[in-house]
Amino acid sequence: MSKWETPMTRWFWESVGGLLVEEFQMVKREPGIAPRYADGVIILNRPSAISSRTDIEIQGCDVIVIQTKAGRLGMHLLGQTLFSLQLVQLLKPATARAVAVCAEDDLLMRRLLESHQRCSVAIYPGPK
Repeated sequence: MSKWETPMTRWFWESVGGLLVEEFQMVKREPGIAPRYADGVIILNRPSAISSRTDIEIQGCDVIVIQTKAGRLGMHLLGQTLFSLQLVQLLKPATARAVAVCAEDDLLMRRLLESHQRCSVAIYPGPK
């Protein structure tokens, strides 16, 4: 949970609905493998709620993986978003897409990310 990024992640989830799993563990720790987390995964077609459970399965579900940064869209967030999509797909959801949520756009970085079919950018408008 982040003071700045959690509200941004939740802002995006509120526009979509479904079950938001915060700090979703995509990869479990194993010898030689570090754990990997997404800021959130939304399981679509579920009642709108927020969960922090770590044992939620996404196999066969329609999901959106979210990576959030409180700053400008940049290389770090692009990499996290692209590879999070690939990591989530290892968990065998029915469908998966990825969203980079950030506070400020970068048109070149957006074009690069959105050239990947299931990736998009959402710009957080700030607190209301």
